[in-house]
Amino acid sequence: MGNVPSAVKHCLSYQQLLREHLWIGDSVAGAFEPAQESSQPSGLPEYVKIVEVGPRDGLQNEKIIVPTDIKIEFINQLSQTGLPVIEVTSFVSSRWIPQMGINVVDSAVSGLGGCPYAKGASGNVATEDLIYMLNGLGVKTGVNLYKVMEAGDFICKAVNKTTNSKVAQASFNA
Repeated sequence: MGNVPSAVKHCLSYQQLLREHLWIGDSVAGAFEPAQESSQPSGLPEYVKIVEVGPRDGLQNEKIIVPTDIKIEFINQLSQTGLPVIEVTSFVSSRWIPQMGINVVDSAVSGLGGCPYAKGASGNVATEDLIYMLNGLGVKTGVNLYKVMEAGDFICKAVNKTTNSKVAQASFNA
């Protein structure tokens, strides 16, 4: 695990990367529309950008080594879902996201990852559950929920795990 100075250095280098390579933050097939003033009566943003971190944060905490070809296929599947950014991290419970006025959210397909050092910690919020919640609130994401569930099913089978996504569990067990 890193420390605060290394985390700050990482964040600063990421910001520099975005400035130098503007295409990284560009829209994917018109999916990203930054939230302007909200016309939602409840004060929710009209659009939320989802940042997928499962391939980065989720897989690093798996007990088995995921072969490169499986990782590549997983990322290829995710790239076809409409997710505008795949980083391949939220330290807040998913229930607080709407009230915080956040319009960029990190999540992990199937809730992969988490913190193996915090006994009982639930881990990362599942991208599928986040999309389902935002869709239910009328907030646009530009992401195909079914394709995300398929990608999650694929990677869970590859790492021999059950999805932590409540939406995927309900859909695949129906």
